Amino acid sequence: MADQQRTIAVVTGSRADYGLLRPVMRAIHDHADLQLRVIVTGVHLLPPEHTADEVAHDFTIADTIPMQRPGECSRLEDAEALGRGVTGFAQWLSRHPVDVVLVLGDRIEALAAAAAASVGGIRVAHLHGGDRAEGIADEAIRHAITKLAHIHLPATEQSAKRIEGMGEDPDRIHVVGSPALDELADFPPLPDEKMNALGWPEIVMLLHPTGGAIEHERARAAQLLNLCQEAGKVLAVHPNHDAGREGIVEAIDNARCGQRDHLPRREFIGLLRRVRLLVGNSSAGLIEGAAIGVRCINVGRRQAGRDMCANVINVPDGEPDSIKPAIARGLAEGLVEVEHGYGDGRAGIRTAAVLAAFDPARLELVKRNTF
Repeated sequence: MADQQRTIAVVTGSRADYGLLRPVMRAIHDHADLQLRVIVTGVHLLPPEHTADEVAHDFTIADTIPMQRPGECSRLEDAEALGRGVTGFAQWLSRHPVDVVLVLGDRIEALAAAAAASVGGIRVAHLHGGDRAEGIADEAIRHAITKLAHIHLPATEQSAKRIEGMGEDPDRIHVVGSPALDELADFPPLPDEKMNALGWPEIVMLLHPTGGAIEHERARAAQLLNLCQEAGKVLAVHPNHDAGREGIVEAIDNARCGQRDHLPRREFIGLLRRVRLLVGNSSAGLIEGAAIGVRCINVGRRQAGRDMCANVINVPDGEPDSIKPAIARGLAEGLVEVEHGYGDGRAGIRTAAVLAAFDPARLELVKRNTF
């Protein structure tokens, strides 16, 4: 054990990143040379889901930093939330010294924390950097965090190559795998009583906004729901809080199908193990879906650029004439064993080891592009 533990502040801003960060937090918490600080922000704090309660159930929350406000999810309102986040994280870090701020992915909560820490002279570690996914502003935000970060923790060798191609020092890059796989073995298929409570769906639809107008998002979701309902019994899960969310929720409310505003990760993965198909544009279909072998129909361009395994049927044009046969094919082919490059389910342990072992004298705060 080191003479003094390193303090690692882990930032979680949504149900999506928390599902991946939880095993990383546990590994940090359990490591003899590390001390965990959990910072909750973003849409965790918004009603009605208030998923901060799930985080509080698992860990002691060091603090909360409000960013988004209820009913505000346009792109410019997200920009205002980003500003509140940078200010909030800077103020928190000025009062609570930490050695590393750890963030994941490409959301504005991660960008706010990374910007405050990096500009403030605190090392930033970034999980799942180097991936590609267009999203709304996801691609730009993810790579911006890469340039702010001092320790890179990509999920795959391909993502590591992209980070190096961006001019980052190879000595700062550590392929740890995707933490999305770390807890999958602990999440069994949902039991019959829970499937019954959900209406025994055959298809799960999880469609996130793509930044369009509310009317466009409503029409897109209604069209996809109709195609899914023609093929089987559907459970629609509400989308994340990006611009256009209201339109998708309205379409779900207007459809005669089961719906849930949120499912805890254990239940969501357990559900995917029981259904025949996941339809929409969630990265869960591409990563977790590949690991457990569930068929995924990926609709539209939100995940464009992301690596796609053999469980994915990609419909980039999002047109009904393309979606309908894709759904039929997915239902006919069923579950599939897939080779993927997302690791072996030990990303949290590897991440903790990297954070405990780096040499501060060699890992300078001042960065230089390698070309």
